[in-house]
Amino acid sequence: MTAAVRVIVAPDKFKGTLTGREAAEAMSAGVREVLPDAVIGRVPLADGGEGTILAVLAAGGTRHTCTVAGPLGDPVDAEFAVHDGVAVLEAAQACGLQLIEPTPQHALSASSFGVGGLIRSAWEAGASQVVVGLGGVACTDGGTGMASALGARFLDAASKPVRAGGGWLSEVVSVDLDGIDPRVGTTRFVAATDVTNPLLGPEGAAAVYAPQKGAGPDEVVALDRGLTTLADVVERTRRNASRAVPGAGAAGGLGWGLMTFLGAQVRPGCDLVMELTGLADLVRGADLVLTGEGQLDSQSRYGKGPVALAALAARHGVPTIAVAGAVDVDVASTGFAAVWSLVEQVGAESALGDTAASLTAVTARAVREWSQRSA
Repeated sequence: MTAAVRVIVAPDKFKGTLTGREAAEAMSAGVREVLPDAVIGRVPLADGGEGTILAVLAAGGTRHTCTVAGPLGDPVDAEFAVHDGVAVLEAAQACGLQLIEPTPQHALSASSFGVGGLIRSAWEAGASQVVVGLGGVACTDGGTGMASALGARFLDAASKPVRAGGGWLSEVVSVDLDGIDPRVGTTRFVAATDVTNPLLGPEGAAAVYAPQKGAGPDEVVALDRGLTTLADVVERTRRNASRAVPGAGAAGGLGWGLMTFLGAQVRPGCDLVMELTGLADLVRGADLVLTGEGQLDSQSRYGKGPVALAALAARHGVPTIAVAGAVDVDVASTGFAAVWSLVEQVGAESALGDTAASLTAVTARAVREWSQRSA
């Protein structure tokens, strides 16, 4: 008797239309149309940003909810996942750009304070390791808000706390970490990001990302100047505070703050999520891996989930097929055995208007072609 075909279905989100989990369900339905007896493993992908919590929950994590300070101080409801003692947080749950209107004033005032609240809630849930997914935040404060929520103090020339937000960091003349929560020292922190920007300069947190948060040219200059002042003050006493480390500029400098104040290790978000969800073990011994995302383009090559998954599968000799909403990339450079585009196969209207059905149909075509070639 022929053994059943083992297929791993692990897509990232199709932004604006399907979550990673919904995409996995739609793709699995396509597999079933062609291979009704296939053994299917479904694991949504994520890269540390939006969808990371959902991916961990789908892999067996438990959901926790809490109320924390939003980017402007108003309370917001947030959630995180805990899996085998590891709490997985998304910074955007507390200080996400989606929580406020991007204006010049908000770009200066937004704070990461709520991320510290998320960390405290993770401790209360019993976590001994905390993973903070970076991306999509409204703040450019170098993680000072987060550190303040955990007991750090950032003081001006009059020894008074500097106002929250990246726009006033140029007033910092000293940093007091004596009151930081002692649990910081017994917790392993990981900053999950696929961003490699340094903290400062033309490729830094302010110059590259602050305009998306409402900052104009003057605000960008002010934010970069504030981060420079902060780094100068902190790095006089903390040798681990390197502004040039890749990822320091992630999430408005929150990557730098996590490394500097909490001793966090920076890791590629997609690799970390694959590890947490056990994808490496699932891929080993599979016959085919299916993945995808809303837009497969040149940025996808730089550590994004589907490409990273294809590389993982290749190490185990397993082919990977990508089914994306739209494709704008040199397929030969991605490591996929084949790449399919919903837009090319069913048209833009169906791809956007009925994404789930389109994804099922195109996945079925892709699997049918692979099955015929493999016969």
